[in-house]
Amino acid sequence: MKTMIAALIDPLPIPEMPVLIAGYLAFINWLAFMAFGFDKRQARNGQWRTQESTLLRLAFLGGTPGAYLGRKLFRHKTRKQPFCSNLNTIAFVQVIAIGVGIGWYLGVWDFLLDAWHSKKGG
Repeated sequence: MKTMIAALIDPLPIPEMPVLIAGYLAFINWLAFMAFGFDKRQARNGQWRTQESTLLRLAFLGGTPGAYLGRKLFRHKTRKQPFCSNLNTIAFVQVIAIGVGIGWYLGVWDFLLDAWHSKKGG
């Protein structure tokens, strides 16, 4: 029988990794979206602005969909270069990384490497 103290100090169950990832992505996308809205409001009012590097960093950390939605909804930073190019590059690299990650998870890369090695050796 567990005592009340033992029950309090037992480790709490940790959520599954997909739940943590989904929660993180929801938060970082919300943050990126809000940052674009805040920056747009500040620009209209002639006040202190969010640095472009901060907006790009939020996108890089997983908030790319939120950044694109914020750009579209607030009509903010839609033509500014090199910001647009940098954001598009971040999105491109993330799509490639997701593809590589899915391929690794499904074992596609092992299959391709095995096929390449068998072709090279034979």
